[in-house]
Amino acid sequence: MKCRSKHIWIEPITGSRKRSNFGWTFILFLGSFGFFLVGTSSYLGRNWISFFPFQQIFFFPQGVVMSFYGIAGLFISAYLWCTISWNVGSGYDRFDQKEGIVCLFRWGFPGRNRRLFLRFLIKDIQSVRLEGKEGIYARRVLYIDIRGQGALPLTRTDENLTPGEIEQKAAELAYFLRVPIEGF
Repeated sequence: MKCRSKHIWIEPITGSRKRSNFGWTFILFLGSFGFFLVGTSSYLGRNWISFFPFQQIFFFPQGVVMSFYGIAGLFISAYLWCTISWNVGSGYDRFDQKEGIVCLFRWGFPGRNRRLFLRFLIKDIQSVRLEGKEGIYARRVLYIDIRGQGALPLTRTDENLTPGEIEQKAAELAYFLRVPIEGF
């Protein structure tokens, strides 16, 4: 949901709380938990998964490998669940023409630098830049070039915007900030 008026433009940024992240994390958890159960049941000699008899799996080497993959997958899924719960990467971009200030805010991982907050003047923005890479893994990113600081990305690399959508977004932002558009 964009919030836009004559002088202020606020663009919310979605973080890691996306449906696809929830789905993949849940699938990874179930699969790794299944591997861990099979490896553990082959070690203990108990049938914890009814449709998969433990006699078919010897603990060494199959049970060890399945336990290892299960534990590794559980750690990765725990990391992903933490990333989702902290909503890493979310935030907003705020362009205020009245005050002449641009604010970029993002949430990071817990710690001293959890809150990433950048402020700079609109007059320091040189241009809005588009960068696109076509092919199997197409990537389109929108940047703003800031004098003395380089380019800062405004869109995520995994946002999957069509060329028309990213061009429209760049044109609207460049018109709002009164700066030129570079790249294609």
